[in-house]
Amino acid sequence: MEPIAAFWRSFSRNRLAVVAGLVVVALFAVATVAPWLAPWDPNRPDMRSMFDPPSSRHPLGTDQLGRDVLSRMIYGSRVSLAVGFVSVGIATVVGVLLGASAGYHGGLIDALVMRLVDLMLVFPRFFLLLAVLAFLQPSIWTIMVVIGLTGWMGVARLVRAEFLALREREFVLWSQSVGAGGVRIIWRHILPNALAPVLVAMTLGVPAAILTESGLSFLGLGVQPPYATWGNILNEGKDSIEIAWWLSLYPGLAILVTVLAYNLLGEGIRDALDPRLRQAVGRFARAMR
Repeated sequence: MEPIAAFWRSFSRNRLAVVAGLVVVALFAVATVAPWLAPWDPNRPDMRSMFDPPSSRHPLGTDQLGRDVLSRMIYGSRVSLAVGFVSVGIATVVGVLLGASAGYHGGLIDALVMRLVDLMLVFPRFFLLLAVLAFLQPSIWTIMVVIGLTGWMGVARLVRAEFLALREREFVLWSQSVGAGGVRIIWRHILPNALAPVLVAMTLGVPAAILTESGLSFLGLGVQPPYATWGNILNEGKDSIEIAWWLSLYPGLAILVTVLAYNLLGEGIRDALDPRLRQAVGRFARAMR
């Protein structure tokens, strides 16, 4: 329990990170209770209320079909967070598997994995996503998988660097000397000691995935109606920004606050776990760009 207590003492000194953590918890709460919290059906049109400005009846106004923007924003938080977490989960699994194999075995496996990473990084990620989605039917699951499978390179490089440093440590050499297999050494001895930077990278990867999904939805290539996401609410509001400014302001603020909260939380976790992680996570952040 002492490491946990030490982590919390260090984390709690960072007030911005604590506030960001509270915002993230609030977002989770909103997404969880969305069916009970939303005052209206997010997909129910009302032609008598088209482009109603914010009021007591519709606190965030209505859209071009008379749908309540607040309800759509609440339901949109579920989609945005789901895309963020599932896609980052996929990217983490792939990155950990490839990075661990490359870092532990070295040689030809390391060379092949790193050339694959270099090949993937040659293409700008957003344009690679556009190219892939041009051949697939856009859906929430397609978006999750495609974002995940195009975002694992930073995790792989981070895990490989950790494994290269840890595989020469005494506890690994002792495990090899007593006949432990490579798989056991990787999963039981090295990987648990390399998870701290991976945890930070996951926290920083969620806002990147949310931004990517929002950008795709804004272009009409992301999650398709009738699902409400912050990105497609922005997309619907761009043609009527002069008469319905709230359709662009509120989802834009939601994306801004969410991304900022996750970034501040990730930096707080990083500093609390180990200040030396700054350089390693910095490499991950540059790779994600």
